[in-house]
Amino acid sequence: MASTSIQWFPGHMHKAHKEIKEVLPQVDIIIEVVDARIPYSSENPLIASIREKTPCIKVLNKSDLADPEITALWVDYLEQEEGIKALAITTNKIEQVHQITKLCQQMLPNRLSQDKQIRAMIMGIPNVGKSTIINILADRIIAKTGNEPAVTKNQQRIRLPSGIMLCDTPGFLWPKIENQNSGYRLAVTGAIKDTAIEYEDIAYYAAEYLIKHYPDRLKARYELEEVPETDHELMEAIAQRRGCLRAGGHFDIYKVSTILLNELRSGALGPISVETPDMAEVEKVEVVKLMAQQAEDKVAKKEARRRRSRKNRR
Repeated sequence: MASTSIQWFPGHMHKAHKEIKEVLPQVDIIIEVVDARIPYSSENPLIASIREKTPCIKVLNKSDLADPEITALWVDYLEQEEGIKALAITTNKIEQVHQITKLCQQMLPNRLSQDKQIRAMIMGIPNVGKSTIINILADRIIAKTGNEPAVTKNQQRIRLPSGIMLCDTPGFLWPKIENQNSGYRLAVTGAIKDTAIEYEDIAYYAAEYLIKHYPDRLKARYELEEVPETDHELMEAIAQRRGCLRAGGHFDIYKVSTILLNELRSGALGPISVETPDMAEVEKVEVVKLMAQQAEDKVAKKEARRRRSRKNRR
């Protein structure tokens, strides 16, 4: 698997981050929508850094596509942090979406008792289903929806039938995805465009993960007697089952990659989670170390430039 560092921060996302920081002091509660299959990789660390003590509801959307046992672990894990409640939903069940406003009211009883309007801000990375949630809560088409990441471009305020004033923000990723695994998981679930990483690399990452965590699903879906040990062997086996062979017996890597990723994303392989709280704990430590090392390297480079500059002036 090739090493990757994803840069994905278009101008409107930089603007969104600035606007959110400005509006946040007037917000009573944050609703952060994450992908239930990858709650750690799809949450935005910028939000954690600017939230301070503002209460937050973590909405684990697309829970129908995620492993229910692992989703339950995620809900418990996320709620360990003060001021955070987690809610697993699917937009296929409207009643689940409406639990969001009920939870807002439960978490802010003082606002209700004082007959004050609850001011909520909804945010989340691209393609996580935020716009669909808004349309259901508003009971009308407010936000444009689509499978392409980054549909919402501007901040807007929406008065919900429940009386909550909802501030919608454009979906934005953080300036640089430091965790390589998170980059791949975002690509596997379709949160970032398939052009951000080599398409075949995304499929090979998915294949390696599925062999380790969901071998029985692979056996059932692709009618395999035994699950291959390596990602390449799995791709070859799928190619043979699905007729993706080229002349000379070679398989069409792009075609097989498309089959595997489409079936994982659509739920054809069954409900699958691509990360667990234990994985997140390990990776958080690794990211802190990586960022500390990068900061040290930056200081060292700056010092080296300063020395060279002094030497040249002599």
